[in-house]
Amino acid sequence: MSEPIVVFLTCGSEEEALKIAHALVEEQVAACTNIISPIRSIYRWEGKIWDEKEWLLIIKTQRKKFDDVEKRVKSLHSYTVPEIIALPIIEGSASYLEWLLEMTR
Repeated sequence: MSEPIVVFLTCGSEEEALKIAHALVEEQVAACTNIISPIRSIYRWEGKIWDEKEWLLIIKTQRKKFDDVEKRVKSLHSYTVPEIIALPIIEGSASYLEWLLEMTR
């Protein structure tokens, strides 16, 4: 059986987030992508602490599509090491999960 997942991805601009979200849905790599903006990210990079505004994408797809998501994100993303983290969807509305899987076949 297919396993639905949620992938978190942060972007440095709204334009980049929109470009990636549209590409993933248009190419049926993701069923749906939400953009939460802005978020505030505090992280260490190259020996420095950063405090930046970012845009968070919540990408709904299935586990077998993760490699496709990762590959497409890396081809479009401006970061050297973009955050691409997947979490399983433990439970959900049966009709929504069926739709998710249908949209990402």
